[in-house]
Amino acid sequence: MTINDDSGIAGMLPGGLSPGSLRGIVVLDITRVVAGPFCSMLLADLGATVIKIENPRDPDYARDFPPKLASGPAGEFSGFFAQFNRNKFGLTIDLSTDEGKELLKKLARRADVLVENFRPGTMDKLGVGHDVLRQENPRLVYTAISGYGQTGPYRRRPAYDNSAQATGGLWSMNGFADRPPARVGTIIGDLSATLYAVIGTLAALRHAEKSGEGQLVDVSQQDSVLSLTENAVVSYTVEGKVPGPLGNEHPFVKPYELYPCRDGFVFFGGYTDKFWRLSCELFGSPELADDPEIDTMAKRFVPAVYERRIRPVLHRWFEDKTKVELEEIAGDAVPLSAVKDIREVVEDPQIAARDMIVDVEYPEFGELRMFGSPIKLGGTPTQPRGLAPEVGEHTTTVLRALADLDDEGIAELRAKGAI
Repeated sequence: MTINDDSGIAGMLPGGLSPGSLRGIVVLDITRVVAGPFCSMLLADLGATVIKIENPRDPDYARDFPPKLASGPAGEFSGFFAQFNRNKFGLTIDLSTDEGKELLKKLARRADVLVENFRPGTMDKLGVGHDVLRQENPRLVYTAISGYGQTGPYRRRPAYDNSAQATGGLWSMNGFADRPPARVGTIIGDLSATLYAVIGTLAALRHAEKSGEGQLVDVSQQDSVLSLTENAVVSYTVEGKVPGPLGNEHPFVKPYELYPCRDGFVFFGGYTDKFWRLSCELFGSPELADDPEIDTMAKRFVPAVYERRIRPVLHRWFEDKTKVELEEIAGDAVPLSAVKDIREVVEDPQIAARDMIVDVEYPEFGELRMFGSPIKLGGTPTQPRGLAPEVGEHTTTVLRALADLDDEGIAELRAKGAI
């Protein structure tokens, strides 16, 4: 059962009633930090009614993460938290209390999805795990994001993003061959698990809508990172090779890496015969396209040939030109991209054209510029400009609409410390 779009709490979401494709889908979000909140945020951007549930005495500690919006009479508000929790209702429930457990069960009867990112077994220990909640609502899609998954010998191990990068193989492959391996410079374990969780949730929702049966969506950070290792698994299983750090190089494609220029670095990937010939013409070396030692892609892939013949040419082409000049020369003809820092990315005209930096005004805290939604839907566009809730901000609204509680019932729960 979903809330009626036009009369339920979906119509009272921060920012207004969403026209998104998940309009009317109700999501209970019992997550913290990034992997879970980002998953439910993407669902919210797509139009779902997402209710962020926090412990009233131990809320999501990402609320204390920098950067903070300008401090004022209302105190501080985390821009980090706001970015990953936009478009959500804020509700507090203490699941350690009997009343809190019963309240979650009641909410689950009216929800379509529940997302949690606790260590496996935690929700079961609280008495509100998947097996319990499916009895309350057989249609419920229960999405669990964890470090190592709900099964296997590592299932109970504590894990962070770095745990997934370490045990999923990615850390061992990143960096330079003459140095220790380096972690990927973002929380790729969290973020990849988020994306797979969204995909799994949407697939399970479709099944539930057709069959009336919900299911457990079990997503592991370790599994997610492993799936990002490109050809590493088959290189080992087929040839016995264990890939190590390659720096900015590709395992076999050349030229396809980072090159210095006058004011920074560019990526150049003109490795096919078509792109190589065009590059030779654009950069004033047309004779190289027909040079018998480097006139085919296979010849340019040979490491010794690449180092002796190709790399010096690329340095000559790029070293005295700026990033902007090189991008102008390459234009729409060959793959060449400036390596941009975040300041340059935020001001990039392509990013602006794609609405990937959005401005949101928090009345008590000021303006927040954050990333938008990379999902572009022609008929039901995403809505990334909603506000993130303060702790328990919409508790009364949610419990009235979704749990059919009146003021007296809500006050009783507050008195007992359940909310």
